[in-house]
Amino acid sequence: MTLVTVGKQLLLRKGQHTTGDQSMCGCVHSTQDQALHLEGEPNPPAAPTSTLAPKNMPKSISISKQLASIKALRKGSDLEKAIATVALVFRNSSDPDGRLGKATAKNLLQTQFKNFTEGQETKARYKDLLSELDEHTENKLDFEDFMVLLLSISIMSDLLQNIWSVKITQ
Repeated sequence: MTLVTVGKQLLLRKGQHTTGDQSMCGCVHSTQDQALHLEGEPNPPAAPTSTLAPKNMPKSISISKQLASIKALRKGSDLEKAIATVALVFRNSSDPDGRLGKATAKNLLQTQFKNFTEGQETKARYKDLLSELDEHTENKLDFEDFMVLLLSISIMSDLLQNIWSVKITQ
């Protein structure tokens, strides 16, 4: 699955592969699109548009305001809102092709995911993940690859142990 921006509309693209075992490669063979409509927005243009604003454009809208503008998530669960937040952070940072450069991905890990990455720098598994990022084709990640990276770091993080120890009943 990939997230595609078409105008001001997000499309969740579910790909079905036609050859070999190509799971999680981000290709879009035989796709099925599911729109996430933004309230009050007209129908999107036919072609995708850039999410990067020129220097003379107004300041970007905060993630929380973008999230609040998605009508389908008004009564969404915490988990749905969490995934939507990741998608919006990715979209706001990605290039016009909907991919993150290596430097941008590392910057997001350091700034937006720092509580999960903190203290991991010396661990072999963390170093392996970052070296895989360096070796990634074209040094760019699509949304699916970025989610796998976030999940991998989350699973090995010391913070996860703290999360598991949180009291959940009175």
